[in-house]
Amino acid sequence: MDESFEFSGDVNIIVGPNGVGKTNLLEAVLFLARGQSYRAKPADLVRFEQEWARLEADFGSGQRIVKVKADEGVVKPEYEIDGKKYKRLGMGKFVPAVLFEPNDLQLLIRSPESRREYIDGLLARTDPEFSGTKNTYIRTLRQRNALLKRPQNSQDELFVWNVQLSESGARLAQKRLLLINEINSVIAKHYQNIAQKPTKLSLHYLTALNPENYGSSFLKKLEASEQLDYLRGFTGSGPHRDDVGFEINSQSAALSASRGETRTILLALKIFEMELLEKVFQSTPILLLDDVFSELDGKRRRYLVESLKQHQVFITTTDADAVIEHFTTGHNLIALS
Repeated sequence: MDESFEFSGDVNIIVGPNGVGKTNLLEAVLFLARGQSYRAKPADLVRFEQEWARLEADFGSGQRIVKVKADEGVVKPEYEIDGKKYKRLGMGKFVPAVLFEPNDLQLLIRSPESRREYIDGLLARTDPEFSGTKNTYIRTLRQRNALLKRPQNSQDELFVWNVQLSESGARLAQKRLLLINEINSVIAKHYQNIAQKPTKLSLHYLTALNPENYGSSFLKKLEASEQLDYLRGFTGSGPHRDDVGFEINSQSAALSASRGETRTILLALKIFEMELLEKVFQSTPILLLDDVFSELDGKRRRYLVESLKQHQVFITTTDADAVIEHFTTGHNLIALS
């Protein structure tokens, strides 16, 4: 099945009932921009009983093609930018794009893994060293965990992995801490501008270790927990167990924030994300709003609309009228059925 669309450089409103592919269209734009899906594995992107899928777009800065195909039973994507082929897209090949989708509104109350993934995902798109830093930590963690599952090991062998894990873990945690500090420098202001009241908002890196001396604290913890780690067969502390907490007026937002406050927090966070990507890439990011416009009340919608000026925007909705009224000066309506 072939589909083609022509988008405006301003506001694109994609309307249709549930199940017609509105989110798939946004996912295609994001896949072309970032080289990966936010909700599916490559194998899930190929239509049932088909051997391949192909996406092609002109982003203004150049033509991009992604082909997902089966190769000896393994499904993997191939990328082509202006005629040059790549096996994967690194940060230098990204088109800056920000996605705001319904699951984001659950970020405060979901698992610690979800909040780690949000912070790490933003770092992967804005820090060219981050993916290598995290991959090194994950490989080292797997080596130590494999060692813990073997009955006969020398103390010296485990010590080597303790040192390597504490060093790579410290680098990973430091990058997270720096990003959280950057978020804290502006997010309260964004929140106050949206809510029009002097609310205190901040993020905190939650860890059982000492954030100011993470590496040595981590090494001491690994050594002190060796016997317990042997018993459970895995490493029980470190960046893979840390969390990010949100505080509103000095209270846990997960426990005390109202529905409206939660939406304001996430909107402020997404606006920070847009600003960060623009600073890093020196270009205006694309914004993808997947059925979240209806989740915001009038005040928050107005602030979001004001923040979207100069951006190319894609908005999915089942109710076009509720969105169009905020973009009376111009929009491109795409109806799916």
